[in-house]
Amino acid sequence: MSDAKVEKKKGETKEKPLEKMTVKDLREIAKEIPEITGVHGMKKEELIIAIKAAKGIKDEPVKKADASVSELKQKIKALKAERQAALVAKNKKMATIYKRRISRLKKKTRRAAA
Repeated sequence: MSDAKVEKKKGETKEKPLEKMTVKDLREIAKEIPEITGVHGMKKEELIIAIKAAKGIKDEPVKKADASVSELKQKIKALKAERQAALVAKNKKMATIYKRRISRLKKKTRRAAA
């Protein structure tokens, strides 16, 4: 590999959020920070916490779902009606699209309820 490719690869890993990095990448970053010791014995969560503490990164709270459960359920009801109409019209493509949208909204309701 040429030096340009190696530099590009290193740049890509630093742009990624820490939570999305692999343990291998996190260990490499942690090795460069002198305050962190025992890197190889750490788990992913411990590495992320240590790196954030060393770099002074504050954890941002996870956003809750924007819409309430009742609003999401109303959208699901409307999509179910549209899907039924698509099935009656024998439009399988649109029926599948509506089915996927309904599924995504159901997942959102579960997240919002938690």
